[in-house]
Amino acid sequence: MKLKIFLEIIIISLFAIRAQAQPDKTEKYSNTSLSFETRTADLVFRMTLDEKISQLGNRAPAIPRLGILEYDWWNESLHGVARAGIATVFPQAIGMAATFDTGMMKQVADIISDEARAKHHEFQRNKDYSRYTGLTFWSPNINIFRDPRWGRGHETYGEDPYLTGQMGMQFVKGLQGDDSKYLKVVATAKHFAVHNGPEPSRHTFNAVPNTRDLWETYLPAFENLMVDAKAYSIMSAYNRVDGESSSASWMLLEDILRKQWNFDGYVVSDCGAIRDIYKFHEIVNSFEEAAAIGVRRGCDLNCGGIYQRSLKKAVKLGLIDEGEIDLSVSRLMLAKMKLGMFDPTEIVPYAQIPFEKVDCKDHDEMALKMARKSMTLLKNDGILPLDRSKIKKIVVIGPNADNIRALRANYNGTASNPVTVVNGIIK
Repeated sequence: MKLKIFLEIIIISLFAIRAQAQPDKTEKYSNTSLSFETRTADLVFRMTLDEKISQLGNRAPAIPRLGILEYDWWNESLHGVARAGIATVFPQAIGMAATFDTGMMKQVADIISDEARAKHHEFQRNKDYSRYTGLTFWSPNINIFRDPRWGRGHETYGEDPYLTGQMGMQFVKGLQGDDSKYLKVVATAKHFAVHNGPEPSRHTFNAVPNTRDLWETYLPAFENLMVDAKAYSIMSAYNRVDGESSSASWMLLEDILRKQWNFDGYVVSDCGAIRDIYKFHEIVNSFEEAAAIGVRRGCDLNCGGIYQRSLKKAVKLGLIDEGEIDLSVSRLMLAKMKLGMFDPTEIVPYAQIPFEKVDCKDHDEMALKMARKSMTLLKNDGILPLDRSKIKKIVVIGPNADNIRALRANYNGTASNPVTVVNGIIK
């Protein structure tokens, strides 16, 4: 009799463990007829503090009992789906901005997001949850390119706030799609704010813009993207602004972004920026304080592991309470809901984009069209166009004439058939 009771207890325990390891299809968070907000609230309510904190780093582990898959929030798409294999590669951002063609920019972003969706679902089918396989993209870079010595200026749309805003808005719209319920992907405007070099001191630099420069130069494009184009994410910068870390700035993240612009998406830090609050900016005295002030001031997601390593201790020390963590977790889970990550793929329209769309002929032709239109003639002393009857040879000079790497720029995908300058002329 005792043995029978003992075995019954074991069987009951095993069923309980199995139940905990599988999502309950009857719960609100799994009910697709309910609003995303209602489902998100139910999901977060069921999470433990440790589970909540685990989701606040870019590399977020799976929570099988709630149907949460492993996920890395870090993905790139500056001028094509980047670092995820073969993709259509468009000209670098500064080149596309030179077209002044907002309509074409939206078409380019629409192609990028098509390929992003197709790649993501193929990765999912292959159980690949590594970095650069997701749907949350850290693009575009809309910092204002004021100093040509800044090594990342080519990632931007140039020095003009108006052009930057116009091109950036269309890029966001093309990425995020126009479905009334689901986001195609999430676009992330970066780096907020007053970030344009010098690159070596970005982890310690304090930017002190005057009010006019802040609002007429550095913020207009961000306002365009967050208010008008409804970008669902924004990335904070490394530097301080008026003494506050951009990743823990009440002025930037609460007053301007949330209150004045009514932003309801999520904020992600640049990689290591939460660490910088303590280690380099020396605003606080510990990593626990840095993690706490980051979340409390509105930075929901940490690129890095400071939140995951330090928030539990910060709660125990009374630096932050669980309710404040709940808010950030809710924003992140709601983004996943809007991307359809908790829904069957058959009811998510963007999940139906076939993998054959990646690097297809139509996309390649658009890349060529954008490349041709991006070319900018600065000066012509009457030499152009060349007279074919008089030209016998063309000399191509310089180390980049036959350099594929120079053409790829950065944050790039892998082109299937790249053509260098010299090869293009020969052919």
